[in-house]
Amino acid sequence: MIEVKDLSKKYGEKHAVNSVDFTVNAGEMFAYLGPNGSGKSTTIKMLTGLLEPSSGQIKIFDQTYSLDDIALKKRMSFVGDTPDVMGKLTGSDYLNFIASIYEMEENRYKEKRQELTEMFNLEDALNQLVEEYSHGMRQKLVLTAALMHEPELLFLDEPTVGLDPKSNRLLKDYLKAHVNKGNTVFLTTHTLSLAEEIADRICIIYQGEIKALGTLEELRSGSAHSLEEIFLELTDGEDVYEQTTLEN
Repeated sequence: MIEVKDLSKKYGEKHAVNSVDFTVNAGEMFAYLGPNGSGKSTTIKMLTGLLEPSSGQIKIFDQTYSLDDIALKKRMSFVGDTPDVMGKLTGSDYLNFIASIYEMEENRYKEKRQELTEMFNLEDALNQLVEEYSHGMRQKLVLTAALMHEPELLFLDEPTVGLDPKSNRLLKDYLKAHVNKGNTVFLTTHTLSLAEEIADRICIIYQGEIKALGTLEELRSGSAHSLEEIFLELTDGEDVYEQTTLEN
């Protein structure tokens, strides 16, 4: 599904990501963890074509990824670490626009839109301008847009920021069901309990380099250590926090 070899990104003489190698399998929930500034967002932006690597190779669906490859892009979705949406659009306008980009069949679009907006309790806000939305509502909107066409490969960069506890739980359940259908999720998060609960494999990156990769059981190596303890040990004790920010 995803194959990364010797991938690097430099800014001047500083490596944001330094020669990382990993694969992500089809039908896998893959959690990519690290402290702030460790290279998580840089990696995910290279994987989605938003940043040009300094060196290395990325293959997605056994193809070298290109922003010009429309057919490949239609099989994917990306939710960034901030829910940026044009404020002068209504929620409905935005979802209609995304559905048109992916050329969704109308009945299927209506079905998935209803399912997801009901799940996130957004139905009554769809005719409002996005600039009137709270941060949590914007996050729900971009998640709805990303999930509507049921992408084979879904990239999520801190997806639970701003979500209320109920929406957080519903999203986790939805993602697990999505993966169980054979789809793949690449997830970055500071919320270690989320990774511990739903990830099939976990990759820990620190200062641009991969420090550990495997299942939770493999990372524990027979010990009873929590993921938080493993994380802190591998990242020299840098702060990790549980994001429980409630919707405004």
